[in-house]
Amino acid sequence: MKTIVITGASDGIGAAAARELTRRKHRVVIVGRDADKTARVAQETGAEYHVADFADLAQVRSLAATLVERHPRIDVLANNAGGVMGERSVTVDGFEKTFQINHLAPFLLTRELLPALEAAQATVIQTSSMAARLYADLDLGDLQSEDGYSAMRAYGNAKLANILFTEELQRRHGDTLAAVSFHPGLVGTNFASEARGATHFFYHGPLKRILMRTPAQGADQLIWLAGGTPGATFEPGRYYVDRKVATKVNPMVGDATVAAELWERSEDLLDH
Repeated sequence: MKTIVITGASDGIGAAAARELTRRKHRVVIVGRDADKTARVAQETGAEYHVADFADLAQVRSLAATLVERHPRIDVLANNAGGVMGERSVTVDGFEKTFQINHLAPFLLTRELLPALEAAQATVIQTSSMAARLYADLDLGDLQSEDGYSAMRAYGNAKLANILFTEELQRRHGDTLAAVSFHPGLVGTNFASEARGATHFFYHGPLKRILMRTPAQGADQLIWLAGGTPGATFEPGRYYVDRKVATKVNPMVGDATVAAELWERSEDLLDH
């Protein structure tokens, strides 16, 4: 039995994964932004739950402290929370919202949980997206998307950051944990609820049921990776699509220099 922490678990693939992993007798801890939805999933699964809004880093730090106190060993951390935003906005911490929720907050949570993760030789999973290949135009000098903001470019950059973070986490801590990222496919959930225009129509219009996977289908790889064994089930440090190492990726994927600089810039933002 593993202790598995899943963020973004009040709905969508996070909730679907929580249901299946508890059915398989793992000790699941769910984290969500919406208190009512998170409590409902917890009641349904019997899982422990915590409420935290990743648009507020103080809540992320408080969540991490609580988790470490309650679980000195964490076998799996699934950084699954994220989403596409609408107009550019800045959080209470002063960071562009898409960047903070999708990258900076899970980066912080992982860093704060490192003692518990390393104690268990854990797996750290990032839910990324093919948006990293389709929309990203990452400028390490403009992580806040101040120059020419678009919702999908900001989201693509953040999802690319998830993959680069996975690679650098593996390089820096691969002797004590295993990092991996994946694309869940186009999933029909409340994802992109804050987006506007064509993006909102695509994810919430009449095509949703025709083109998109169900949350249970989208959760397949998350469940597979969480229950798997690094080096046997999957290759640490890699980005997966449909249970296979992705071959079509953003050109920055695999660039150790870029990944290291992103890590260092992320730490600087959090510590200053």
